[in-house]
Amino acid sequence: MPDLPADFTLLQVTPELETGGAEQTTIDVAHAVVAQGGKALVATRGGRMASRLEADGGRLAQMPAQSKNPLVMLGNAARLIDLIRREKVSLVHARSRAPAFSALWAAHATGTPFVATYHGVYNARSNLKRWYNAVMTKGDLVIANSEYTRDHVIREHDIAPDKVVAIPRGVDLSRFEPGVVGADRVEALRKAWGVADGERRLKVLLAGRLTRWKGQGLMVEAMKILKARGEDRVLLLLAGDDQGRKGYRAELTAAIAEAGLEDAVKLVGHCDDMPAAYLLADVAVAPSLEPEAFGRTAVEPQIMARPVIAADHGAARETVLPGETGWLVKPGDAEAWADALSRAGDTGAAGRQTMGLTARTRARRLYSVDAMCEATLKVYARVLRARVAERSS
Repeated sequence: MPDLPADFTLLQVTPELETGGAEQTTIDVAHAVVAQGGKALVATRGGRMASRLEADGGRLAQMPAQSKNPLVMLGNAARLIDLIRREKVSLVHARSRAPAFSALWAAHATGTPFVATYHGVYNARSNLKRWYNAVMTKGDLVIANSEYTRDHVIREHDIAPDKVVAIPRGVDLSRFEPGVVGADRVEALRKAWGVADGERRLKVLLAGRLTRWKGQGLMVEAMKILKARGEDRVLLLLAGDDQGRKGYRAELTAAIAEAGLEDAVKLVGHCDDMPAAYLLADVAVAPSLEPEAFGRTAVEPQIMARPVIAADHGAARETVLPGETGWLVKPGDAEAWADALSRAGDTGAAGRQTMGLTARTRARRLYSVDAMCEATLKVYARVLRARVAERSS
C-alpha cells in the first residue's frame, strides 16, 4: 500500500449505503484507509450497509446526501464544510453527481483536495445534463471504474487523459472464495429458493436489482423462445430487490405466468449470500440492455469459478473472454440469448468447469479488492503530493 500521511483523514460522499457496487467500493476503501492507520468518514443518508462500514472502523456522517433539491444540496455543502474543518479532512472523494456538487463546493471553500469516481456512463441528451455530469470532472483527478468508462469520460468532457485514471472495481477475495462457502449455505439457499434437490436442469442466475435495463424481461423472453423450441433444460433464477419498482416486478410475474414458465423461472428476491448463490448456479448471466460501466455481476461469478454469459457491450468486453471464461451475446436480442443458453447447456459440466477455472484465475488477478484499494490510495497519495508541490512552487 502507498504511504499516506500519518494523520490522513478521508471523507467519501455517497448518496446512500443500501446496496450496489459503488456502495461496496466505498466501504472497501474506507476499510483500507483504516488499515493504513488513517480515519475514514462517509457522508451519506445511511442504509443497510452502514453497519458494515462502522464494523470496519469507518464513521458515518449522516445527512440527506441523496437529495437533488438545490436548497438541500446547499445545506449539505455547509454541513460538509463544518465536517471537513472539524475532522481536519485531508481529501474529499465524491461517488455520485448530486452529492458531488455539495462535496466540490465544500472542498473549494476549505482548500481540500477533491477527487470523484465515475461509477457509470451517464447519458447526456442536453447541454444542461452534460454540465450536470461534468461536476465529476472538476476536481484534482477523476477515477473511472473501467477502461470503457475512462474512454467515455475523456471523450464526453474533453479532458486531458492524464487526469483520468481507470481503476476496476474490486471483489473481496476472502468472501468470494469457493473453499470457504460451506455446503450448508448453498443448501439453505436451495431450499429458500425452491430449487429441487438434485435439480438436473442448467441453473442460470441473473443477480441484479429488478429494473428494466438489467434485462430480466429479456431473459424471460429467451426462456419463452426455448420453451417454443421444445427445450426445457434451463432453470432461470432472478435474484434482486425491486427497490420499490412494484410495477416492473408485477410485469415480470405476469410475463412468466402468461408463458407458462412458473416452473422454469423463479423470482427469488434479495440475496445476502451471493458467494453461495453463485455456487448454487451452473452459469451466471449479465444481460444488461445498456452498457455496464463495470458490471460486478459479470466478475463475481467468475471469481467463484462460474462461466458468464454477458451482453456484448460496455465493460463486459474487458471482463469476459468469449469462449474462454464465458460468452458475449448481442444486447437485447432474445433469440441470441436463447441460443446462448442452449450453447451453455451443450458445453456440458466438464466444459463449463474448465471455463470456470480459467475465469477464476484471470478474475482473481485483475479484480481483487486489494488491487482496487491499493490503486485508489495511490491516487490519493498522488493528489496530496501534487498539492504540496503547488504550494511550494
